[in-house]
Amino acid sequence: MKLCIVVGARPNFIKAAPLVTAIRKFQKKHKDLSFFILHTGQHFDVNMSDVFFNEMKIPKPDYQLDVKDGTTHGRQTGEMLMKAEEVLMKERPDMVISIGDTNSTLAGALAAAKLNIPISHVEAGLRMYNKTLAEDVNRVVTDHMSTLLFTPSAVGTKNLKNEGFPKSAVWQYGDVMYDALLQFDKIAEKTTKVYKELKLKTKEFVLVTMHRVENTFSIERARYILDALVGLSKEIKIVLPLHPRTRNLLKEHSLFEYYSEHLTIIDPVGYLDMLVLEKHAKLVVTDSGGVQKEAFYQRTPCVFLFDVTTSWKELVQLGWMTEVAPKSAAQVLRALKKALHAKPGKKGNPYGKGNAAELMIGKIIEHLKKK
Repeated sequence: MKLCIVVGARPNFIKAAPLVTAIRKFQKKHKDLSFFILHTGQHFDVNMSDVFFNEMKIPKPDYQLDVKDGTTHGRQTGEMLMKAEEVLMKERPDMVISIGDTNSTLAGALAAAKLNIPISHVEAGLRMYNKTLAEDVNRVVTDHMSTLLFTPSAVGTKNLKNEGFPKSAVWQYGDVMYDALLQFDKIAEKTTKVYKELKLKTKEFVLVTMHRVENTFSIERARYILDALVGLSKEIKIVLPLHPRTRNLLKEHSLFEYYSEHLTIIDPVGYLDMLVLEKHAKLVVTDSGGVQKEAFYQRTPCVFLFDVTTSWKELVQLGWMTEVAPKSAAQVLRALKKALHAKPGKKGNPYGKGNAAELMIGKIIEHLKKK
């Protein structure tokens, strides 16, 4: 039984780690079980890729396609598809595991589908129900090509049921990101560097991430958020690990130095440092789906800055996250101040027990053994 794990971007790397751990565990019993990692190259920066493999003990990718970020969605996905197809034709795995909602997710699944290789979709069923969003398109199409659909929660399962997916194909096992946090949380506290270097104090800073094209396609839109953060910095320290796309935008408009004077801008950090920053922040402000959940698992309130509602509905329902569609700096600042002083959300975790990856790999093996 040969499995192929497709990765390409930060969220994929984090979710792949517990899957690799689970496969290694099953290999002790199933001697014929093997796997290889196919890295599309979607995130190729050292701080956006290599650091995750090193920290999370993920094996070096067996194949690196070197399809860089920065092209159009169609061209990027097309190049990934062509190169991934060549690898799959050579390796002929019994199952391709596509994770999440990135272009790498879709390209890996498309390549497998064209070669009649079964697909498992990790993080199936999530929807924003907005066809203008690449990640929503990627999820829907990948779901429809998949043999096994692994949903992280009841919301994802219900979405697939409503869309007519057969019950026998849908398996609600939980969120592999929760698995990853449980696996690496204590290690992160012992090894963190950034938290100590910045001399941060628990609950005395706000952590911000900002990378989506929708928030960085224009300097006007970006300034709605950044100017609001400058206003909030008068009350509390702002720590901003800056995505390369956002950094380039600010430098293009000669604004990097200005924002650096008011905000603590640092390079993107690895997974372990990010866990610690999220855990000790008073508030997390982000446009990332993964960071939303990591903040929730750390019981840190979060503000989601995006025009469309989150696919992680439970975070809002439990009161741990506020959604804000940026319309002006003043509007964003009001929302941030309100969230900064809001009460904690409700107890509960709708995303499983921390053993999702093991259940998924077990189901994949069971499925392949029946073939």
